[in-house]
Amino acid sequence: MFAKGQTVIQYMEQLAPKHVAMPDDRIGLQLGTLQKDIHNVLIALDINDEVVEEAIQLKVDLIIAHHAIIFRPLKQLQTDTPMGRLYEKLIKHDIAVYISHTNLDVTEGGMNDWMAEALGIENGSPIEDLHTEQLSKLVVFVPKSHHQQVLDAILGAGAGYIGDYSHCSFNIEGYGTFMPHEGSHPFIGTEGKLEKVEEMRIETIVPQGIQRKVVQAMLKAHPYEEVAYDLYAMNLKGRTLGLGRVGKLNTPMLLEEFVQVVKQNLEVDHVRVVGDLKRPIRKAAVLGGSGSRYVSPSIFRGADVIVTGDIDYHTAQDALMAGIAIIDPGHNAEKIMKSKVAEWMREKLLAAKIETQVHVSKVNTEAFQFM
Repeated sequence: MFAKGQTVIQYMEQLAPKHVAMPDDRIGLQLGTLQKDIHNVLIALDINDEVVEEAIQLKVDLIIAHHAIIFRPLKQLQTDTPMGRLYEKLIKHDIAVYISHTNLDVTEGGMNDWMAEALGIENGSPIEDLHTEQLSKLVVFVPKSHHQQVLDAILGAGAGYIGDYSHCSFNIEGYGTFMPHEGSHPFIGTEGKLEKVEEMRIETIVPQGIQRKVVQAMLKAHPYEEVAYDLYAMNLKGRTLGLGRVGKLNTPMLLEEFVQVVKQNLEVDHVRVVGDLKRPIRKAAVLGGSGSRYVSPSIFRGADVIVTGDIDYHTAQDALMAGIAIIDPGHNAEKIMKSKVAEWMREKLLAAKIETQVHVSKVNTEAFQFM
């Protein structure tokens, strides 16, 4: 059995929910259709002509990439331009393109956590807060015979997280009353007769981003034709997600030693460095992509160094004066996402006994050459 396109994307959005992306970010399905079977998926950082040729050779139905192929609104689609030819080739070979960008950056267990882990940054917190989850309380009434079934479905869908604790719920025994009317098909009881049933009241916490998913799981597991449940908005906030990560290194070292860690673990041959190579590094920040505007927030959070790409000359000068070091491995260091996303997707497909294959793009999309 092969996955439908929407099924693959549902797994992707479990990892990187769309609602946590920065406003106006170009994410989601950018080209093609998901209304088809997906035999092969290709995970890529960027999409260029070489990546598309690779996808064609692998008989790929869907490319999941980090960087958008349509960044600005198209006024026309001319197939005699380089990008027009790229779009044409994708369409002719029925290859859909889905983008997961800043939502993959900020999510827990996503891009910036992968980069922080690779560099030995422990217990990293965001450099800049972007999104704080709103919490709701879910209350549902279920017959005792199906209590565990419904509870497992709700918690299995991701409800019940409080801080570092999961599967948090409160359960109370009681009685429910109802009278089935004409045309009803009650699980318990008979038409026109008042019923009194032993039930359990389940209470738990649900983050806004997965509220629909949790409710759907609850309704699917619940035996009643009409399910009695409530969702209460709460004046409480859940996790705070944001861009970048900053934290203490698991092993303090000199800047020149940390440079080698960056090169080896982010698989880059060359980096640009700002700062005294002999300075000690105890606390580090990392942000995938272009991070010039995150140097000051990293200073505020006490970082000795920030690892990020696309640093401009004046930002480097300002950093020297402010006393923070910079290691610029280039934008392409984000290629760490290819193997990590593929690993996530393969686990999900395997657990669902789906035959869809996931491939990691082998194309090096680094635009710069170092002479």
